[in-house]
Amino acid sequence: MDDYPLIENHGLIGDLQTAALVTTEGAVDWFCSPRFDSPSVFGALLDKENGGHCTVRPAHPTHSTKQLYLPDTAILVTRFMTEAGAGEVLDFMPVTGTTATSRHRLVRLVRCVRGTMTFDVEVAPRFDYGLMKHEVHITPHGAVFAAEDGTTLTVHPVREPEDERLSDLLTHRDADLQVSLTLRAGEQRGLVLEMDADGPPREIRREEHERLFDETVAFWRAWLAQSRYTGRWREVVERSAITLKLMTFAPSGALVAAPTAALPEQLGGERNWDYRFTWIRDASFSVYALLGLGFTEEARAFIIWLGDRVKERAGRHGTTGPLNIMYKVDGSSELDERILDHWEGYEGSAPVRIGNGAATQLQLDIYGEALDSIYFAHRHGFTVGYGGWTSLRTDLEWLADHWDQAEEGIWETRGGRQDFTYGRVMSWVAFDRALRLAEATGWPSTPGRWQAARDAVYEQVMAKGWSEDRQAFVQHYGGEVLDSSLLRMATVGFVTPGDPMWRTTLDATEQELVSDSLVYRYDPGASPDGLRGSEGTFSLCTFMYVDALARAGRADRARLVFEKMMGYANHLGLYSEEIDPTGRQLGNFPQAFTHLALIDSAITLNDALDGR
Repeated sequence: MDDYPLIENHGLIGDLQTAALVTTEGAVDWFCSPRFDSPSVFGALLDKENGGHCTVRPAHPTHSTKQLYLPDTAILVTRFMTEAGAGEVLDFMPVTGTTATSRHRLVRLVRCVRGTMTFDVEVAPRFDYGLMKHEVHITPHGAVFAAEDGTTLTVHPVREPEDERLSDLLTHRDADLQVSLTLRAGEQRGLVLEMDADGPPREIRREEHERLFDETVAFWRAWLAQSRYTGRWREVVERSAITLKLMTFAPSGALVAAPTAALPEQLGGERNWDYRFTWIRDASFSVYALLGLGFTEEARAFIIWLGDRVKERAGRHGTTGPLNIMYKVDGSSELDERILDHWEGYEGSAPVRIGNGAATQLQLDIYGEALDSIYFAHRHGFTVGYGGWTSLRTDLEWLADHWDQAEEGIWETRGGRQDFTYGRVMSWVAFDRALRLAEATGWPSTPGRWQAARDAVYEQVMAKGWSEDRQAFVQHYGGEVLDSSLLRMATVGFVTPGDPMWRTTLDATEQELVSDSLVYRYDPGASPDGLRGSEGTFSLCTFMYVDALARAGRADRARLVFEKMMGYANHLGLYSEEIDPTGRQLGNFPQAFTHLALIDSAITLNDALDGR
């Protein structure tokens, strides 16, 4: 499986409606259009032979590579060096705006900066996860790939009138295009790949390309200038903020969990999930991170998106409650899971799943996360309005009737429902924040019922979620297994950081779930989750551990864990979902949850070190 790049050997570019991954060897091996959750156009990341790619790399077999972002932007620079010359590829996607569109542009500028370098370029799309055939049409001004359903990918060359025509250099094989470009120092060429272009291929002059480049630079730097973070880890935090922005669907404000699908949590295993959707939980966490950094418009957009989900299901509760745990970026909820049998999966990790069967699970914690984010936003000057509050009241009434039942839990286990302690804790949060909102606003409520439910949840957790033998809060009632989701108990105020029960829980978690500085979610061997195999440490949980240590007055330990975790980022500061024992990144990449937790823990730890 040597032909597969490491998951961490990628950078992310995007236009706020979809995104692409670019390897350190200059290959775009993942790109879906027109949205994050649409079928792939380039998917070699999940099948190197049949997935499709667009590659720009040196013809010389011996070269070294470096990759970086242009500072304070989402423009990716991949550099190639040989003894004879040095060259680079600049990749970016011009921002599309807040109106959903099928027209997306991927700009790939190729230039030589020293000596001479020959680049081999190949454009090999595979529409609809490689299930749809296409034809290629070469014109004097470029080329068009046309799929059976009418979808097109147009190749516009970047060239000056005196440059040799790209169409004269193009060759095609099996409806793919190849070209070889020899450049000397100072020369540059390139491609603009455009989905569903509104016209035929055309040659793009350097002046137009530079305008696209300058506009993209200006957008990202103006956006990042809103950040109020001035703490110790500014560069790391701001790169995480840009990454989260790249994973936000601008027309709706929804944040996807990751731009990828089916990257394995264990190589060769079956834990391969589609994360190109918006989880209520993940996106609710984004409100804390975004407002903590000063990005108010993004936080406002998500609160509006969440309010729409609440209102559209008001009074229609079904078997899993008034809220689904996840949605497509446009707010729809049809996420049927299916398997792409014709793809082998990353490094042979099958099955390749698209869609997500967990969408129909009952996960009670999402109500606490939603109410907590709304309350936090309210404290920062936002409001859901009376109509939104009326819908939230119906959700709270449903939760008051249904909080005391088994569920699938935060980790979406497929081994049957349990009385998960974390789900109960977050139900307590839902009632607590609703009571606080009602008191602060004067909105109508049923405080007696909500307070009774809140107190009942609290007493039940203390009676059934606590293990005297372990001297710790446990994953679910009647068990002795620990769970790192409970690291949030002090963060949400269920216990105080100095509570002896919390301190012993933290100690037990460190002994059982922490490996050096990395944190596992839980032990699948001790608590079967219905799936074969194991998984790596969960990066979200490591940052939650940092946050918990800082709140518990263990700032020096928290800082050491945080700094060690910085060493597991990829060369661009990006994190996937998990890290295996060798330090290799696993799971979907990059993962929003991880970068959200990074921001939160950086803020908490910085304040703790400052003595605030």
